[in-house]
Amino acid sequence: IRPNPTFNEYSSTRLLSVCNKLCYAVGGAPYQITGCALGFFLQIYLLDVAQLDPFYASIILFVGRAWDAITDPTIGFLVSRSPWTRFGRMLPWILFSTPLAVVSYFLIWYVPVFEDGRVIWYLVFYCLFQTLQTCFHVPYSALTMFISEDQKERDSATAYRMTVEVLGTVIGTAVQGQIVGMANAPCIPTPGDNVTADGLNSSLLLEQEVNATITTVITLDQTKTAYNIASGVICSIYVLCAVVLFFGVKEKKESSRPRSERMSFWQGIRLVMGHGPYVKLVMGFLFTSLAFMLLEGNFALFCCYTLGLRNDFQNILLVIMLAATLTIPFWQWFLTKFGKKTAVYIGISSVIPFMILVVCVKSNLIITYLVSFAAGVGVAAAFLLPWSMLPDVVDDFQVQNPDSRGHEAIFYSFYVFFTKFASGISLGISTLSLDFAGYMTRGCTQPENVDITLKVLVSAAPIGLLLIGLVIFRSYPIDEERRQGNRKLLQEQR
Repeated sequence: IRPNPTFNEYSSTRLLSVCNKLCYAVGGAPYQITGCALGFFLQIYLLDVAQLDPFYASIILFVGRAWDAITDPTIGFLVSRSPWTRFGRMLPWILFSTPLAVVSYFLIWYVPVFEDGRVIWYLVFYCLFQTLQTCFHVPYSALTMFISEDQKERDSATAYRMTVEVLGTVIGTAVQGQIVGMANAPCIPTPGDNVTADGLNSSLLLEQEVNATITTVITLDQTKTAYNIASGVICSIYVLCAVVLFFGVKEKKESSRPRSERMSFWQGIRLVMGHGPYVKLVMGFLFTSLAFMLLEGNFALFCCYTLGLRNDFQNILLVIMLAATLTIPFWQWFLTKFGKKTAVYIGISSVIPFMILVVCVKSNLIITYLVSFAAGVGVAAAFLLPWSMLPDVVDDFQVQNPDSRGHEAIFYSFYVFFTKFASGISLGISTLSLDFAGYMTRGCTQPENVDITLKVLVSAAPIGLLLIGLVIFRSYPIDEERRQGNRKLLQEQR
């Protein structure tokens, strides 16, 4: 007669297969694909394609992101109170939100024939999409805690997820950038542009070459159509990923970890914000995420106007995301070998020299590609580390509060809330600052104040935010010793 299995033997029977991890990881792609497309291209789309005033574009970007932030804790609270179904608690949210999300996403990239109500159009569909995507992403994020009780398995699944998510940013950048890049409407010369043979900028030279070699010039309507095609392709990928996630992942009901009694929304806020390690982790990543979002939102304009690489910016963005994808496995190995706090310091600080270099070196396409690839290595760390460290904080809370269970979605949703709200503020302020600097819609050149503003937005401001985040991380208390101790205590509880 075989003796009762030990805990390790029992755990080994519950290991996730590679197929399970891949199906789980695929579910993270829609959020990154759409987020990357919106982050890199929505600002320039509203300004140069929809031709909105920078002031109104800043309102859309700020209100949309702020609304998105508000919906996160609300949806997280509703998810935490959802009853268990035969599909689980998280997966039904993902299934039912997907169809409406893809419709609203497509309409964001559609330019209506009327002009007076365009601001309302974009504001409504941007907020609607953000709400529906939250109904997908918050349950998906909390699903990490329900695919396995083993910490190593969750970390491994998170690494798969981060790899696919960064690959999703490559897909989002490639689909949106390459399709739109093939139909990039020529810029409009401004009264201050030098149109003599000696003084033409690169955009004007390219426009002359195109007009001299082909009879049909790309129009603004063709650019609008390209945005529609790109959004249609992304919507198809969104639906495919949701289907793979729903049918490829089994949500585990943890009978050994009973849920505590239901609490009110404000009780949930006090619960998560009263846990010190969670607050420090969220505040640290709040500043670092804000830095990368500020860089992301303004980099396309920076490449077009400050660097003069109007027809190469989509390829530069692709290089950054490709480098990030390739180095995710390295950072997973690094945090396993040297610890997560060390990975935070090394990974995030590694991008600072390249933020300085990109604005100090005179515009050169080859150097820009090299700097972009190196910066992508740091972007990979920024993608992986928050989602790898959040489960540790939830575990630490459960060790200290063994009778309080079932609040995973609240922890994840409040992290997303703070980062999204901050990004809304950053995008709104950055677009508004371009308006004050005198940004000219579809201009071949921009005033000197716009160039200075863009340099601050992609270099000086992000560097300052990264340094603040790194200082906060010094007080983050969960090191490797405490993390392993929590793991053993949770095993005993279970």
